Amino acid sequence: MQKSKSFQVDDFLAGWIGGASSVVVGHPLDTVKTRLQAGKGYKNTLHCVLSIYRKETVTGFFKGMSFPLATITVYNSVVFGFFSNAQRLISKYRYGDGRQPCGMLDLTVASMLTGLVSVGLGAPVDLVKIRLQMQTQTVLAENLHLAGNASNGINIPLRSIGIPNQRLYRGPIHCISSILQTEGLQGLYRGAGAMILRDVPGYVLYFIPYTIFCDLLKPDAKSSPHLCSIWLAGGLAGSISWVTATPADVVKSRMQADAQLQRKYRGILHCIIHSYKTEGVQVFFRGASVNAIRGFPMSATMFLTYELSLQFFRSL
Repeated sequence: MQKSKSFQVDDFLAGWIGGASSVVVGHPLDTVKTRLQAGKGYKNTLHCVLSIYRKETVTGFFKGMSFPLATITVYNSVVFGFFSNAQRLISKYRYGDGRQPCGMLDLTVASMLTGLVSVGLGAPVDLVKIRLQMQTQTVLAENLHLAGNASNGINIPLRSIGIPNQRLYRGPIHCISSILQTEGLQGLYRGAGAMILRDVPGYVLYFIPYTIFCDLLKPDAKSSPHLCSIWLAGGLAGSISWVTATPADVVKSRMQADAQLQRKYRGILHCIIHSYKTEGVQVFFRGASVNAIRGFPMSATMFLTYELSLQFFRSL
């Protein structure tokens, strides 16, 4: 990871460009991952992909992308800008010189702090993205266990009312407005606790492997890594980070997809226990293969575009 000698805006600009490119590359598989983790009726990854395509065509894979793509400016700018500045501050505090390269312990601390800070911006973005991705399943009885009461007092499953494909949200802005009206500001941060459990160790297993792989793939200690090395290191780091974060990601996705109409989960612990009792331990690894596949091109694109953007801005 390149570091500037003082605070510069290029880290933030490069983070925006890299993040935006990674969203476009990874969003289709992110939709599949979310449906597998929080939805019902999918036998496996291939069945999920085919079901989305048959029912919603190619556009179904890009549901909810506009909001993360629009907000990626702030999110990735903060993540990469904060990570770079955290390294400099740690080096200045420990060694008296912000230009001193960070050791593994320093990088670990900087990564953990970055993961913690990222949740403040990332939780609402993820929540809206997931609610939009789950549009076709939001009001299904399978998800909400909601029923209508007939005049004779007999419960009628919601799916028999004939509105299984009703859309709750017209778009990102309407989704945010609806959540604020029905759940309040705290509604935008539903699942934030699970996101902390995912992102704090997740960013450690994102930046550390990237640094290690870049160093291993360099021809010598003094030279800069080749573009192919950056691409490969970023991809491997992304796969490692996402696979290990899958259990926490499953809990986060389920809590964020859990709409206000009728809460299924009272909290993180209840979500974990309920999911385990009803679906077994394997539920926490649902979407792991998608995460591994999706994590590689997303992160490879992210780091390669980020580093190329930094080189461009610093050559001006």
